[in-house]
Amino acid sequence: MYLKVYGMNGTIRVGNLFGIPFYIHPSWFLVLGLVAWSYSSGLTAQFPWLSGGLALTLGLMTALLLFASVVAHELGHSFVAISQGIDVKSITLFIFGGLASLEKESETPGDAFWVAIAGPLVSLVLCGVFTVIGVTTAATGAAAAILGVLASVNLALALFNLIPGLPLDGGNILKAAVWKITGNPYKGVSFASRVGQVFGWVAIASGLIPLLFFGSFANFWNLLIGFFLLQNAGKTAQYARVQEKCTGLTAEDAVTNQSPIVSANSSLREFADQRIFNNQDWKAFLVTDEDGKLIGAINIDDLRTIPTTQWVETPVSAVMKSIEQSTTVKSDKPLLEVVQLLEQQKLSTLSVIRENGVLVGILEKAAIIQLLQNKTQPNPV
Repeated sequence: MYLKVYGMNGTIRVGNLFGIPFYIHPSWFLVLGLVAWSYSSGLTAQFPWLSGGLALTLGLMTALLLFASVVAHELGHSFVAISQGIDVKSITLFIFGGLASLEKESETPGDAFWVAIAGPLVSLVLCGVFTVIGVTTAATGAAAAILGVLASVNLALALFNLIPGLPLDGGNILKAAVWKITGNPYKGVSFASRVGQVFGWVAIASGLIPLLFFGSFANFWNLLIGFFLLQNAGKTAQYARVQEKCTGLTAEDAVTNQSPIVSANSSLREFADQRIFNNQDWKAFLVTDEDGKLIGAINIDDLRTIPTTQWVETPVSAVMKSIEQSTTVKSDKPLLEVVQLLEQQKLSTLSVIRENGVLVGILEKAAIIQLLQNKTQPNPV
């Protein structure tokens, strides 16, 4: 699977794979233990001559090879994405397999198709490789059993991911197809997300029905997968709607009216009077020079560091603090990239400046939400 996301919460970074940050979610260790224990028990039952320690070792080795196959699947997506100039933020192993997090979407539906199909193709190739190794080496006993499991699991991984619903690879293939037909990538995401939600409900039903009517937990895994599909398909559809609404908008379009701005040459007394006279509730103000360029910021609490008797002769520039470059954004930057920046850096506001450094105003996350809401409301007749 791959998504245009930026990692999963609570993950543990364990290194890099070909320059790609590699993370493991704590849920992976649970699955690793269950798979190792389950398969070692199967080997002991199938080959009684195996000692318990050897069977457990073989079970653990098989589990690790299975997850290595999942990593290879995600690397398939990643290498194709990189070849298209798309940065891969991370690869994460978690309870349902693996996830490659991509910086952005492909530029064309054809490119999107190849990124999506790359993972299942790698799994099919691995299925063939393990099958050929088993046949050509005439493997017997536990070795043959392990090779058979690796081949069958890779086949299952490819087929499962080809289910045509987001967030699975098949959903991304479907998205690319709808995008190609309609010329609109967001329609592709919307349609593939709805299909993914349908499969999610089907999976939940297949897990609940045996549980409720027969008390059987045989399909309990389907229940978990269903919730995973339902949740992520919904998030993907929601993000696509935000993307569509942001199309054509820039950072300047979301600048707050009457942004908190003060001149560096103003005295602290003028600054305080201006704030009271205009009834502004801002706690911090952006500071500009005589050319209107952003040079710093001043907080209301900073006034307390200067005695009120000195406010008349003390300029704002004497109290202001510098602004970090990461909290400013160019006025012509696409609004969707601004939204991503706010999310990545956990910011609620950004200072918007023109190419020459002149301040346009302040941009708030709440203002973006309001702008997008207004865009969807019908114009009065």
